[in-house]
Amino acid sequence: MLNLELTKITEICSAELVCSNSVNFEKIKHQKISGVTIDSRKAGKGFVFVASKGERRDGHEFIRDVFEKGAVAVICEHIPEDYEEYPGVFFKVENSIEALKTLAREYRRILGDTVKVVGITGSVGKTSTKEFVASVLSRHYKVHKTQGNQNNQIGVPLEILSISDDTEVAVLEMGISEFGEMERLSEFARPDICIITNIGECHLENLGDRDGVLKAKTAIFTSMSENGEVILNGFDDKLCTVGEVNGKKPFRFGRNIDDVYATDIKDRGLLGSDITVNIAANPKDSFKVHVPLPGKHMINNALTSTMAGIIMGLTTEEIISGIEAVRATSGRSNVIKTDSYILIDDCYNANPTSMKAAIDMLMIAEGRKVAILGDMFELGTDEAKLHENVGRYAAGSGVEVIICIGKLAKHMYDGAMSALMCEKQEIYYFPEKKDFSARKNILCEGDTILIKASNGMHFNTILEELK
Repeated sequence: MLNLELTKITEICSAELVCSNSVNFEKIKHQKISGVTIDSRKAGKGFVFVASKGERRDGHEFIRDVFEKGAVAVICEHIPEDYEEYPGVFFKVENSIEALKTLAREYRRILGDTVKVVGITGSVGKTSTKEFVASVLSRHYKVHKTQGNQNNQIGVPLEILSISDDTEVAVLEMGISEFGEMERLSEFARPDICIITNIGECHLENLGDRDGVLKAKTAIFTSMSENGEVILNGFDDKLCTVGEVNGKKPFRFGRNIDDVYATDIKDRGLLGSDITVNIAANPKDSFKVHVPLPGKHMINNALTSTMAGIIMGLTTEEIISGIEAVRATSGRSNVIKTDSYILIDDCYNANPTSMKAAIDMLMIAEGRKVAILGDMFELGTDEAKLHENVGRYAAGSGVEVIICIGKLAKHMYDGAMSALMCEKQEIYYFPEKKDFSARKNILCEGDTILIKASNGMHFNTILEELK
C-alpha cells in the first residue's frame, strides 16, 4: 500500500475529477491506493491506471478492462462518453505521462527521509550492481529495488510510485541515452547514495564520446540529498577526474589505494570467485567472501555493495551474507546448464564495454568456448569501428568459435578475421538469425556458449532454441 490518498492525486496533478453518480468520492477520497501502472495487464484492486498513447496502442482503450480488474481510478486525457457506466474515478489531465512524473516527484517528497534512495547509473553493470546492493542492504532494511528494465524516464517514476510506506531503502537503476535525461531522473529519485559503475562507449549517437557520457552520467548528482554520498569505480579513468561532489570526496572501489578493494582473488570459473575485501579505513574489518557470480566485474559489484553497506551501517556479517546470496537475473550473465551446453545468457543488451566484459567471462569457462555475438545499437558514427574492435577482442582473447549475426556484426566478423590467433579458431558470419538457425551443427556437445547483442536483436530466441 502506498502512502498516497486519492484526494492527493487530484491536488498533485491539478486534475479535473470526474466520476459517475454511483461513485461517492467523499466516501473514498482518503483511501490509499495499492499502486500505479501504465500497463493494463498489471492493474489490480486499488490501482490507479495511467492511460497514455503508446507507439502501438492507446491506453484509453483499456479503461473498461482495468476497472473490471478492480482499479479504483484512471488518470487520462479524455473521459469516455459512457463514463457513467464505470465504477471508478477519473482524473482528467492534459498529458497523462507528465501527470505521472509530477505524481512521482511529489510522492518522493512525501516519502522524505523515511526512505533512503540509492541511485545507480553507469554504462555497464547497473542491473548486477543493483542486485548486489539490494541483496546486501536487505540483510538489515526493508528494501525496494527496480524491477525489470524500469530505469528510464517512465520506468523510474513508476518505480518510485511502487515504494510502499514500510520501505526503508529503495535501490533504483537510472539509465539514459541523451543529455538532460539524468537531471530529470535525479529530480525524481533525489538519491541519498549515488553509484556510478563506469563510463563506457554507449549511446554515443547522442552523447558523442566518453567525455559526453561522463557529463551525462554525473548529472545524477544534481538533485542528490545535501548530505548524500557518492561511490565511484576507482579503475575508471573518467570517473577518477571527479574530485568533490557537494564539498565531499567520493568513496572509490577497486584499486589498492581506494576505500575498498579486493586481494587474494581465487577464480572459481563459472562458479564465481573467492576474495578478501579490504577496508582501508578499518583494516581489521576486512573479510573473506565468496562472490557467487562469475567475472571480474562481479568482484567490483561486491566491493560496491560493501561500500554501500558500510555507509548504511551494516555489520560485516550482514555484508557477507548479502553478497553470497546474490543470484543472476535473466538476460544478464545468467549461466544456464542444459543437457548439451552451458549457456551464458547475456542477451538483454550490449555495448562495446559490456561485450568485452562478457567475453572475459566466457574465457574463464572450461572446454570449448563459443561466442554468438550480434549488433550493438546507438553507437553513432564510429559504429563500424566499434564493432570491428569487439570482433578483434574476441579473436585475440582466444575464443574458439565466434559467430557474428546481423548487419553491423559484419564489421565484428571482419575484426575477428583480422586477429586470428591460430588456425583452429572458427569464425562465421550470418546476416540474420534464421541463417544461423540452419547451421546449428557448428555447435558441439559440451560447448560453453555466450549469447549477447543489443536487446533489439531479440537474441532471446536463440537462447530458447539452444535451451
